[in-house]
Amino acid sequence: MRHLDESIAVASVAARDERAGTLLDEFLHILDSGALQTLYQPIVNLAEHTILGFEALIRGPSDSPLHSPLPLFDMALRSGRLTQLEQTCRALSIAQFRRLRLPGKLFLNTNPASVLQPGSRPQQMLDLVVQAGLRPDDIVLEMTEQFPVDDYEAVRWATREYSRLGFQVAIDDLGAGYAGLRMWSELRPDYVKIDRHFIQGIHDDRVKQEFVRSILNIAHGLDCQVVAEGIETRDEYHTVCALGITSGQGYYFARPQPLPERQLDAELFSCDGVRRQIRRPVRLSETVGSLLRQAPTVSPATQVAEVVELFSATLVLSSVAVLDDAGTPIGLVRRHRLMDVYASPYGHSLHDRKPISKLMDAEPVLVEQDMLVEEVSQVLTEDMRTRVEDNFIITAKGAYLGIGRVVDLLKKITDLQIRNARYANPLTLLPGNVPIYEILDRLLAERCEFAVAYCDLDHFKPFNDVYGYGKGDDVLQRVAAILVQHSDAKLDFVGHLGGDDFILVFRSADWRARCQAMLDQFAAEIALMYEPTDRLQQGIWSSDRSGARMFFPILSLSIGVVLPDAQRCHSHNEVAAMASEAKREAKKQPGNSLFVDRRSAP
Repeated sequence: MRHLDESIAVASVAARDERAGTLLDEFLHILDSGALQTLYQPIVNLAEHTILGFEALIRGPSDSPLHSPLPLFDMALRSGRLTQLEQTCRALSIAQFRRLRLPGKLFLNTNPASVLQPGSRPQQMLDLVVQAGLRPDDIVLEMTEQFPVDDYEAVRWATREYSRLGFQVAIDDLGAGYAGLRMWSELRPDYVKIDRHFIQGIHDDRVKQEFVRSILNIAHGLDCQVVAEGIETRDEYHTVCALGITSGQGYYFARPQPLPERQLDAELFSCDGVRRQIRRPVRLSETVGSLLRQAPTVSPATQVAEVVELFSATLVLSSVAVLDDAGTPIGLVRRHRLMDVYASPYGHSLHDRKPISKLMDAEPVLVEQDMLVEEVSQVLTEDMRTRVEDNFIITAKGAYLGIGRVVDLLKKITDLQIRNARYANPLTLLPGNVPIYEILDRLLAERCEFAVAYCDLDHFKPFNDVYGYGKGDDVLQRVAAILVQHSDAKLDFVGHLGGDDFILVFRSADWRARCQAMLDQFAAEIALMYEPTDRLQQGIWSSDRSGARMFFPILSLSIGVVLPDAQRCHSHNEVAAMASEAKREAKKQPGNSLFVDRRSAP
């Protein structure tokens, strides 16, 4: 029995060696014959809706076990031919990139181990690029994290040499490999590509969102551009954009192709159809889910006659959604349009037995249940086919929920506008106390990150006393206009508590720069509100609160900012108390000032 086991073991080793030898022979044949194919996948500038560049992806012969890059490069590493393979791939990718005249930069994958191999010289890479008619700043070398790096000093030296020659460097698959943040800190790359694991399903995963936010914060501090890899769905695309990532890549835009498109379909960046934003406009509003109406549905194969009978049996039914087998809406049948067709000469005989898919609207307006009614109104306004009596489909993560009526939407918006006007400040028309408190409570309940800025004018009472309340109102309206101008209408909220007190609720990540822009513009304009003699003396003489005569400098704006911790703050009262204290600290500083309180809870 022992001899049999030994025979089996020897045979197994022999078979393994034979397979390894066969793979090595095949690898050498691929390398010598250049039987490699380069595919290109676009990397997209999400802010400008353009192509930033293309990543070159190498494939072996389609009928070979070395078709995939992992076994191909693994065999190269084991056979001591990694440098030769990478040089062959680079030459092929660069030559084809130039031949196709593709726009933007060329991203080339590079194993960090290869830069340490004998024969791997940055100058050789430079010569190859120049001979192809490209510049070194057209090339980005992607250092993959999928293999361990033992000699950081050597890799750091090599990447510095490439950077010195004008090449750019990227770290690929951040978060999926061995080095993680250490490789980032060691190499100081121009780009960091977040691994697809953290992008897949990010719209429904708060942990992944927080991870990406952390990466973005580090990248901003290091002046490094972030690329989100593996964007495959519209929800993922919208979430990535909402987080502030400006570059992305994935099947949502295009699959790797040997002859890629030079321009992207504008529909990819459209807000039509199903949308979901993680940063909703903070307004006193309601979601479209409040307008949901239940209605029967049909399949695309349902005969027209059956749908006509359904409408005839239910007179209040104005639309029927058409769902596929997965429950996803693919069309909408409107009563008035179907009946118009059916009532035409020979309508019965021509259409009775046809599937309803032939007469449905195949591009209905789809909206997610958590969209605000103002957002839905904008979607419908952009759709020129929409009429007041029309309906739209409400979904939950793309699955059918029910029908919404345009007339109900208009009524809801009108009711909200009346309610908002009731709580608006009559001078500036900005939301007052009630909307401010509601928004703070909502953001706390949703565990959102936000900043609250309390804005207050210095020496406003003496100005009113000297120039009168009419001129004082002009100043307040100008302040309101400046605050609105430098806020993001989609993310931020501007409220007016009354008098010269204003509240800003920021979801914008660049809130500090926005506050500074407000201060700068106020400082540049406020002197024009004074008479020439007062401008010349940089202020006015008036009485203080005790009646004593004294000199008051030109009006200034004080802004106190707090960043509440939603885990530790429990109501708008706590946030308001913190913001008031920050405002008092800001007013202690002379002139236009910004004070940021480090405390995040009472």
